[in-house]
Amino acid sequence: MLALTLEDFMVELNDGGIKNVGPKNKSATVKLFDVEDAEAREFGDKRAKLVFEDEEGNEIQVSLFPEQVRKLADDIETLEAESPAFE
Repeated sequence: MLALTLEDFMVELNDGGIKNVGPKNKSATVKLFDVEDAEAREFGDKRAKLVFEDEEGNEIQVSLFPEQVRKLADDIETLEAESPAFE
């Protein structure tokens, strides 16, 4: 299941084109639940791309620099050691 929340978001549709309108203070939150597939792969020269997909084909891609990947790996390792969910 994909949940998408858009804040202060406005676009103009005109003759098949999409144009950003309004102030530039837009924000979005995306949540993907019930992930069926997750993978990591190279992205450009200096990043890794994490790709998550659910059974309905919804997909989220996130690119991270190496230090962000290491931090995430450390966080997961800590969860594995401390959380009952990983027992």
